[in-house]
Amino acid sequence: MKKNIFVLLAAFCLGFSQTIYAANDLSLMEKASAAGMTFFWDTLSSGGMLEKNGHQLSFRIDDPLVVLDSSAMTLTDAPSIENGVVKVSQGFMDTAEQYFKESESGNGFKIGAILIDPGHGGKDPGASGLISVNGKKVKVQEKDVVLSIGNMLCARLKKAYPDKQILMTRSTDVFLQLSERTEIANNVKLGENEAIIYVSIHANASLDKKSSGYEVWYLSPGYRRTVLDKSKTEEDKSLFPILNSMMEEEYTAESILIAKFIMDGLEPQIGRDSKARGIKAEEWFVVRNSNMPSVLVEVGFVTNEKEAANLNSGAYLQRISTGIYNGINAFVTHFERSRGFISKND
Repeated sequence: MKKNIFVLLAAFCLGFSQTIYAANDLSLMEKASAAGMTFFWDTLSSGGMLEKNGHQLSFRIDDPLVVLDSSAMTLTDAPSIENGVVKVSQGFMDTAEQYFKESESGNGFKIGAILIDPGHGGKDPGASGLISVNGKKVKVQEKDVVLSIGNMLCARLKKAYPDKQILMTRSTDVFLQLSERTEIANNVKLGENEAIIYVSIHANASLDKKSSGYEVWYLSPGYRRTVLDKSKTEEDKSLFPILNSMMEEEYTAESILIAKFIMDGLEPQIGRDSKARGIKAEEWFVVRNSNMPSVLVEVGFVTNEKEAANLNSGAYLQRISTGIYNGINAFVTHFERSRGFISKND
């Protein structure tokens, strides 16, 4: 990838910046459809994009430079526009088809597993609150709320991603030590170039009965941990601290992105009933001991009677699960598009 960029810059410095024209006698919309690509076009910017299986090729009219998944560039025949129709040459289509073929050849990074962790369970009820239902006091327990959300979320993820491992630390009312949860996460078997993300689900509590809202936590960037297995690192052992630090920073950045996407996913689902408390950093056990991008979602306060009543509603929990799902889906799409192609020149 880096070599591609340097060669490209050199070409422009040598005067290669002039437009490349070819026999543009093909309708891009028609050719893209026939090749199973999705075609996007923006009239105002005179730019467009082809997309296939989560990968993108971006282009502009009269420009020979195309951008691949926002991470690599190459030169091809410049597209043109005639009577409102985007026209390209066979050379342009060959470039696109070859790129998408290489992207599907197993060289790309992808999310191979998603682990959902409903907190507490069994003898550990977590936080609890009381609400009135038909004149009777009903206890709302965190372990029940998050298990329902987790099972709904798991079912939806399995349907959306049949090619990924969709896992749960618990799918029934059982007790797990915190160390057991992170052990499950750290021992998931992944394929080459596959990554895993960890989403822990909880409900909140406060002595202030008026406290309400949802929030997402990630590990404090200042917390230092070992995320790589030194025994499995083939590089010079003296490089291990550097490699580990780089991986720590990557996990932090990705955890922040997951947190943001989940917050953005929850807002349209429950924002009118509960307030957004933002994304925050903390050294929770499960996020500091899981060697992967990880977040902890607090879906609301069971100690707030109004919010507890919502958390006792199956329909409301379904909305929460949809919001978390939408956030995870947005992150998976972002991750696989931005890291899904590795140039053979790297």
